[in-house]
Amino acid sequence: MLAILHPNTALDSDAYRQTMHYLENLPGVSLRVHEIQGASQRLTEVYLLGDTKTLDKEEIEALPAVERAIRISDDYRILGRHKDDNRQSGFTYNGVEFSQNNLNIFAGLCAVDVPEHVEQMMQALEDAGEVCTRMGAYKPRTNPYSFQGHGKGCLPWVFEKAGKHGIKVVAMEITHESHIEEIDTCLEKLGRPTGVMLQVGTRNTQNFELLKAIGRQTTYPVLLKRGFGITLNESLNAAEYLASEGNANVIFCLRGMKTEAGQPHRNMVDFAHVPAVKRLTRMPVCVDPSHSVGSRDRAPDGILDVMHATAQGVIAGANMVLVDFHPKPEKALVDGPQALLMNELPAYLEDIRLCHDTWKKRQAIYQRLKDNTAE
Repeated sequence: MLAILHPNTALDSDAYRQTMHYLENLPGVSLRVHEIQGASQRLTEVYLLGDTKTLDKEEIEALPAVERAIRISDDYRILGRHKDDNRQSGFTYNGVEFSQNNLNIFAGLCAVDVPEHVEQMMQALEDAGEVCTRMGAYKPRTNPYSFQGHGKGCLPWVFEKAGKHGIKVVAMEITHESHIEEIDTCLEKLGRPTGVMLQVGTRNTQNFELLKAIGRQTTYPVLLKRGFGITLNESLNAAEYLASEGNANVIFCLRGMKTEAGQPHRNMVDFAHVPAVKRLTRMPVCVDPSHSVGSRDRAPDGILDVMHATAQGVIAGANMVLVDFHPKPEKALVDGPQALLMNELPAYLEDIRLCHDTWKKRQAIYQRLKDNTAE
């Protein structure tokens, strides 16, 4: 069962204390409290775990701080919708909203190489009015001799340049829980010029100890990529691992399925699952066209496959795009052949906004149909 408190309930109020005292003394029930910071209000959700079948829903709703109660299923207890469309989806972090209704674009370097390329990338984003980017400092690689990323050594100049160019959120993959402390320490020393979204790569989607460690911190939101070749349900449960440890500020990323059936693309593009994830959970959904397509191949219509794949995800309602750009792809240390060029950034952003506007218009069409049917 889930108890949703009245918006902006103060944690030191009598109503909150009375409510929590009652809930904490329910036999056979443990509590998990999650706070969700939205653009205009803070919501507190209290998850009642254990033997809750005999609990009286109306009795819980009568508690002074409780707005309403919801019975939840076993699947995705915290992140799931549970047939309740009224609960808030997403969160606000460092002034940027992440929800199932908006769109954020994280264009940047798959792997940080030299300060000059980071500077050029962030300058281009600032010129385009973008406030988010991707920057890979820690790179898990299949080949042990491949470039593994500069690690904590590049964090100071990446974060300083982000602050200089007004970048509010940097998506950065981590591969070990020690990286959380390295990022946090560096940001603190620099006066927190930017924010970081911790990224869980496809190889670590079932690294449960890493998921638990990331979930135990609530300072940074998390971008979790779908696992290489596992089911959607298994990947969504990986996201639930994060939430069950305390951090429900999670974005789910579709990045293609590893299968030979996806050829000639690097992976089988799975962006048809965008609406499915939004229906099953309250998580914003990200698409990663670069790692899905894995090339700069161009269709006869003159449009790159990666741009077509992006459009498919956005027009289906994606809320975030994670995409590789590089000032000099031929010198990139990771995934250079799939990176988009800097002079392609304006057209790419225009294409994405066109697709997002089309998604909104599609929504309106079917809302009218729904309204007319209900009359």
